[in-house]
Amino acid sequence: MSALRPETVSVHTGNEADPATGAVAPPIHLATTFRHGPAGERVAGYEYQREGNPTNDRLREALAALEGGAEAATFASGMAAMTTLLECLPNGARVLIPDDCYTGLRMLCAEYLPERGIEAVMVDMGDLDAVRAACAQPTAMVWIETPSNPRMKISDIAALARIGHAAGAVVVADNTFATPLLQRPLALGADVVMHSTTKYFGGHSDVLGGALVFAEQGALSAKVAHRLHITGATLAPFSAWLILRGCRSLGARMAMHCANARAVAAFLAEQPQVERVNYPGLASHPGHAVAARQMRDFGGMLSIEVHGGREAALALASKVRIFTLATSLGGCESLIEHRASVEGPNPRSPQNLLRMSVGLEHVDDLIEDLRQALA
Repeated sequence: MSALRPETVSVHTGNEADPATGAVAPPIHLATTFRHGPAGERVAGYEYQREGNPTNDRLREALAALEGGAEAATFASGMAAMTTLLECLPNGARVLIPDDCYTGLRMLCAEYLPERGIEAVMVDMGDLDAVRAACAQPTAMVWIETPSNPRMKISDIAALARIGHAAGAVVVADNTFATPLLQRPLALGADVVMHSTTKYFGGHSDVLGGALVFAEQGALSAKVAHRLHITGATLAPFSAWLILRGCRSLGARMAMHCANARAVAAFLAEQPQVERVNYPGLASHPGHAVAARQMRDFGGMLSIEVHGGREAALALASKVRIFTLATSLGGCESLIEHRASVEGPNPRSPQNLLRMSVGLEHVDDLIEDLRQALA
């Protein structure tokens, strides 16, 4: 039989029937400790929940299969995954991060990594010459985020992987916005994929989690696993079960997220009050050609920049009725957010920018909601 498609993998991998009972839905193993032998022998492969758990193992298997990786690690949050990986770098290491990226990554790099002697340099990842120039100095890691948060910039993963590897760097891709249903960074040359599984994997705005998927089992994955064990940013079994349950419907949800976002973006692009629509599925997007080459579809996230600055953006956000004013993304409900207001004391997002996570409502209702808010 030919290789299974991602939609089939998401339904079945890690979701095999329970061998003890035949239950189609996998069980949750909540035990914090497991029986072992008199000299600590692991009777059934487990000892303590922080070191390993059957429910987490099912999720790790599913995530590795979906991304086409050799191994996955799961964490209590996306930030925990990000922090654990970056703190595995040696003192004095230098990391390249995108000039448009998740606020948590930017704050981690500005406030905490310097305490470890790790330097983070912001680069426009869409400018390959700028990345090559930055890699002329010793570089331990190149961090890619595509599409980026919140301006939806597109980076050429394959090209950046070649540049990073030529400089001896580990190449990491945050694949949260796209998910492996739309984009496979490891197949394009990345070494590690990072996810906030809180978002599309969970899919219902009710679970917190993070993950790293490694192209190869090796020194880096072992170092991350050991650091996770010692520092304890462990994903709880119930959270692992909820994320694993979310995997089953990921293919269907992503198809609808994408379809709805395409229609919403096309509508907004025609509105005179909107200065710019940042959505890679639009032919007018500067990264459209690259996105079309490395993505199966363009995702459920977009942002707009409105005429009239901050006041106009806040006025629009205050008038929506179906879109919910909230942070995060990837849930069933559509969300809208003024990013500059939630990015802390030094926001980088334009004051006229609103980010949207387009949900699973009927698209005509979403468009009508935006139409009345813009009126």
